[in-house]
Amino acid sequence: MNETPAQEYDVIVVGSGGGALTGAALAAKAGLSTLVLERTPLIGGTSAYSGGACWLPGSAVQQRAGLPDSTEGAREYLAAILDDPDTERVEALLAQAPRLVAQLEADPLMEFEWIPFAEYYDAPGRVPMGRSIQPKSIRRDELDPAVAALVRPPVERDRVGGPGRSTLSGGQALIARLAAITVREGGTIATSCQVTGFARDDDGRATTLTYEGPDGAREVRARRGILIAAGGFEGSPERRAEHGTPGSATWTMAPRGTNTGEVIDAAAAIGAATDFSGEGWFCPGLLQPDGSGAFTLGFRGGLVVDQAARRYGNECLPYDRFGRVMAEAADRTPSWFVFDAREEGRLPAIAMPEGDRAEHLAAGTWVEADTIEKLAAKAGLDPAALRASVDRFNELAVNGKDEDFGRGEDEYDTFFASAGDPNKALVPVDRAPYTAAQLVLSDLGTKGGLVTDAAARVLDAAGTPIPGLYASSNSTASVFGSAYPGPGAPLGAAMTFASLAIEDLLG
Repeated sequence: MNETPAQEYDVIVVGSGGGALTGAALAAKAGLSTLVLERTPLIGGTSAYSGGACWLPGSAVQQRAGLPDSTEGAREYLAAILDDPDTERVEALLAQAPRLVAQLEADPLMEFEWIPFAEYYDAPGRVPMGRSIQPKSIRRDELDPAVAALVRPPVERDRVGGPGRSTLSGGQALIARLAAITVREGGTIATSCQVTGFARDDDGRATTLTYEGPDGAREVRARRGILIAAGGFEGSPERRAEHGTPGSATWTMAPRGTNTGEVIDAAAAIGAATDFSGEGWFCPGLLQPDGSGAFTLGFRGGLVVDQAARRYGNECLPYDRFGRVMAEAADRTPSWFVFDAREEGRLPAIAMPEGDRAEHLAAGTWVEADTIEKLAAKAGLDPAALRASVDRFNELAVNGKDEDFGRGEDEYDTFFASAGDPNKALVPVDRAPYTAAQLVLSDLGTKGGLVTDAAARVLDAAGTPIPGLYASSNSTASVFGSAYPGPGAPLGAAMTFASLAIEDLLG
């Protein structure tokens, strides 16, 4: 797969996540010579780490599952949760999503299924247990070996240099299937190629791209168009500081050494407009001994307190919403997640990766004690304040109603929970020994970047499309603004607008 690219293609795709490879697969299937340029040795980016959920409403997949989903319902839902939406882009997404699913499923290499996963807002148009879909798992030996070898492993294996699994599921299945289609149709995937710039011809069309690859600096031209779908700037401390993005590049879930924003800057250098107001797709992150963060969701026990040992929110909120609550005050990062011995020392939540308990305790990212007061002392918290917070939480758990923050009142709150009684999302913290784990503000990527229209064309400062230049994924200002509608919203939007870009450049 590391063949040296030719000097000219119909379509050049920058990046190899779900949006990028959707565009590449569709372009190659349409008979266009297609080049994918990936910065790292492996393909998939953050998409490969994901569960592979795709928020693509109104498709035949939801109909097959008997869901009360529709384009009209999704429109109602977005109207209720989005602030100041770009109506043209929203309508383009809603109209294209079912067409894209049908187009992808027409290929024998792609099959989706519905997954129950509650959407993130109690709003009109919400589908009970969610409307998100995902690609079915695929065995590695069903794939072209060259493609299978390129797919980035799950995050818990990738961070320690481990291999992928024999069965690819979730995000790995999505990336593998799309890459296999691209290669089968004659597309070229070139890895370890970092894009350094773009150029426009005398007519203003974006036609040329430069990159640093295994053979040094090279230049390649695109006859039809360039699609940028290379992630955001979450991996750049400087750009995060410049744009006021909460959190840290150390805590982001993006693969290490990626998504540092140079591609966005390179497009801006040839006149592309940018909008960085979207911030990010946030989540609480379990602090790891090496200083990184681990995507954390699905709290089914315990409570979270700030540095004053005060509980400050509903821990069972959808991860982006709780992340935004964390970002509201400086003393909430780091927070402490306090839990007891009900699960034999395991975290009563899902962390990707969780890490080894002994390593956490040795590093001080977790502390343990046989009383709440001793736990507080080890965590640097006020013992009386933590005792009061735990006692208050336990009182609410016994009564079955979170009068402070409403935990357990929404279907998302109880999606991962089962142990509490009478409120299954509220479980007392009363069994020694006790543990406190540090939480930081992580993210699944940033949401600001290139300004695009309903056809995914990159616009200049005057709002005019730059001919030949398209963008999708976290390389763009998000169509959802500050909201996160439900599981797979980043992937669904990235895939949809990448497909619209290919439709536009096909004419």
